Amino acid sequence: MPSTIRVFVARRILTMNASLPVATHVAVREGRILGFGGAEVLREFGTVEVDDRFAGRVLMPGFIEGHGHAVDGLMWRKPYVGFYPRRAPDGTHVAGLKSIAEVVARLQEVERLMTDPDAPVVAWGFDPIFFDGPRMTTADLDSISTHRMVMIGHVSGHIQNVNTRVLEAAGFSRDSNLDGLVRDANGALTGELQGPAVMGRASRAVGDPGILRAIDAPALWDYARIAQRVGVTTSTDLANALNAENVAALQEATTGAGFPLRLVPAMRAREYSLPEGLARIADLKRMSHDKLHFGIVKLVVDGSIQGFTARLRWPGYHNGAPNGLFYIAPSELGEIVAAYHAAGHQLHIHTNGDEASELATEMVGRAIAAHPRADHRHTLQHCQMADAAIFKRMAAFGMCVNLFANHIWYWGEQHRALTMGPSRANRLDACATALAAGVPLGIHSDVPVTPLDPLFTAWCAVNRITPAGRVLGAGERITVPQALYAITMGAATTLKMDHLIGSVDVGKYADFAVLEQDPNDVPASEIKDVGVCGTVLGGVPGVA
Repeated sequence: MPSTIRVFVARRILTMNASLPVATHVAVREGRILGFGGAEVLREFGTVEVDDRFAGRVLMPGFIEGHGHAVDGLMWRKPYVGFYPRRAPDGTHVAGLKSIAEVVARLQEVERLMTDPDAPVVAWGFDPIFFDGPRMTTADLDSISTHRMVMIGHVSGHIQNVNTRVLEAAGFSRDSNLDGLVRDANGALTGELQGPAVMGRASRAVGDPGILRAIDAPALWDYARIAQRVGVTTSTDLANALNAENVAALQEATTGAGFPLRLVPAMRAREYSLPEGLARIADLKRMSHDKLHFGIVKLVVDGSIQGFTARLRWPGYHNGAPNGLFYIAPSELGEIVAAYHAAGHQLHIHTNGDEASELATEMVGRAIAAHPRADHRHTLQHCQMADAAIFKRMAAFGMCVNLFANHIWYWGEQHRALTMGPSRANRLDACATALAAGVPLGIHSDVPVTPLDPLFTAWCAVNRITPAGRVLGAGERITVPQALYAITMGAATTLKMDHLIGSVDVGKYADFAVLEQDPNDVPASEIKDVGVCGTVLGGVPGVA
């Protein structure tokens, strides 16, 4: 018996398809798009089921979060102590904290209510760059508890603060000779830990790996609901160990009835030796299905700009802070890139500072020279400080970029004043330069670093406004159509999934974001305020 053909009718459908940019009807069969256009679609396929629930709405291809972390669904089980207010998975609004004293007071209250006398106090979302005065120390966290371990993760995921109890349990002392242990003017440890080596050791002592916690199916469902509220139908999970436990959770969630999201996990290459990693990603690819797409590999080259752990070229940090950390030694990075490239895999490479972006681009170029391969689409993720010369080299090597546009709003003023300085800050997340160089462009939130909301991310790239009302680098603004493309087809291209998602076209998944208005019809300053009513995934509507 032939499958039912459902035709969705909308006030307008923005297709992201140059052959027919605007439609009003889209026909769906077996979860895929069968045809699209005007009312004639109703006559083209014989007997159809008409669904006009979106007759007053606008449909777009489902938004794609090309750099997100599904652990966002898990983080909210611990207290949030960030500067900006946030919305939890259940819709609860959580206030931001405006000083170290407020953070300490919040966690003192958390500790007071804990019933397990040995449990650690673990929180997330902290960001001291917004606070005047000295940074957090062990004295601050010892005031929360001296017998419990206390660990606070920074919102970037690249720094922690811990109390004396954690330092002792991790074996850190004044005599420890390790990169990433921050000291005061007298050489004493402050309890601030920078980079994966020392953070990992502290996390193991606490028994809580923070942002690298093992995922579970309920957390994935929470993340999927967050995504559905903001029109996202496909999201990466762009740093997953993809061990047996995590893969089982991904399979359980994505095969559950009505799971409203396609997930694209990236294997953290540094979890494995090179031979083990190559074998593991090959095995994972065979486990893919329509809601779970394995195959991409994640490398992290440096840290966070606002955490002063990113690697910057001369003249370094504007405020004179020491240069950041290479998480992978430059001498080792080329070997890793070459191995995964030669094996036919796609790399997504975290680089924040321009020195890291330049290095990663060079290593990709060397890998291509040694192992010629067309259409690899290795992608630099974040790549926030790249200049025109780096983007030109990326284009020559066939690379893509996914820029962290949300930084312009969340940290633009801090980058201008402290990290990059006024001149370099104008090229922060340089979307216009990337497009001018011909580099395929996506833009992202890096959730949970900033909240998942592609229309807000598009607003950042279009307006480039900071909280102070400053336009940061007017020449790097892109148009609304370019930004909408970046959160649909642009992101799909960076994932090598543009044959499946990103536009309305025959054969692609019937995935749509349902909007109250066409973002092209409102002032550019208001596109972040366009309402999202839900999504359609594989032809199945879901309400936000």
